[in-house]
Amino acid sequence: MTPLDLLSLTSDAFVLEAKARLERGAGRAREVYRRTVTTGRFAPEEAGLSKEASDAYRAAFRFELPKVIDVRKEETPLGVTAKAVLGLDDGYEIECVFIPMGRGRHTLCISSEVGCKMGCTFCETARLGLIRKLSTAEILGQLVVARHELGWNFKNVVFMGMGEALDNYESVVRALRVMNDPGGLAIAQDYVTICTVGHAEAVRRLAGEGFKRLNLSVSLNAANDALRRELMPIHKRYDLEALKAALAEYRPRPNFVLGVNYCLLPGMNDAREDARDVARFCAPLGRVLVNVIPYNPGNVPLTRAPTDEEVDRFIGWLRDEGLPVRRRITKGRSVMAACGQLGNVELRERRRALPLAR
Repeated sequence: MTPLDLLSLTSDAFVLEAKARLERGAGRAREVYRRTVTTGRFAPEEAGLSKEASDAYRAAFRFELPKVIDVRKEETPLGVTAKAVLGLDDGYEIECVFIPMGRGRHTLCISSEVGCKMGCTFCETARLGLIRKLSTAEILGQLVVARHELGWNFKNVVFMGMGEALDNYESVVRALRVMNDPGGLAIAQDYVTICTVGHAEAVRRLAGEGFKRLNLSVSLNAANDALRRELMPIHKRYDLEALKAALAEYRPRPNFVLGVNYCLLPGMNDAREDARDVARFCAPLGRVLVNVIPYNPGNVPLTRAPTDEEVDRFIGWLRDEGLPVRRRITKGRSVMAACGQLGNVELRERRRALPLAR
């Protein structure tokens, strides 16, 4: 019998599997599950089970977390931004970031893949290519490690780390259901955001999953076809009209607000006409909030970081177009933890000696 990953199951699914796999002790399954995900320790004996029953649980289920390899920190006006480099059991690494949001609140930015195949030219992760997709348990293991090993007290979770979340659709959707389970991690949909570079087909599919409170954001970065094709290869599969149509249909609740992320690249997408293009793209999408993200140069910079004056000027143009706008404050740039900076040169070099993507 192959052990099942506990973190790939909701509490109800774990109870059903325990009843099917165990001769005794299944009556404590719900407590075993809750204790495991809320403490980060798989210790069935702590639920009052005998050694025999506890050993049976360990034979039927596995609970293995990513290993903390390194933690890098940067002081910011809002608090410490920290990036954790986590090792997986096959030798690959992923990264997650603890982000201060002010007033004692924090967000955890998590990865969904090792590397990414989307090829966005301004993104460090894209330089890795797709090495492999993460399992549901590996995705959720980041939350458990962050909370129980690193002591990071986060409220919000964003899928904006390494990888395109909707490219790893099945594992990510299962992770959402486990994450939202009130019998386990109990992270409400309101506090979770999926970010996509524009996978229009998967956006439509996500609309049918029943997540009424889940947040969605799209990385736009250019609202004219020629420039977006140059910056983001996914444009060849889903152009702006296809993406706009999918986003216009995505309305899980009446008061839904779509996040539109715009990485500001000096000399490339920061002209007055670019702001007009963004407004035209957003016009049929209902309520939106444009997040202007100053470009964070990686190891091979596409351009320089914008100045504060350039960011403020572009935000002003967007507001002139009637768009609600928020500036994303840069955090973690000095430790390669800011947007677009996750991934490392060493992993690219080791990739040749490690197993192929699965």
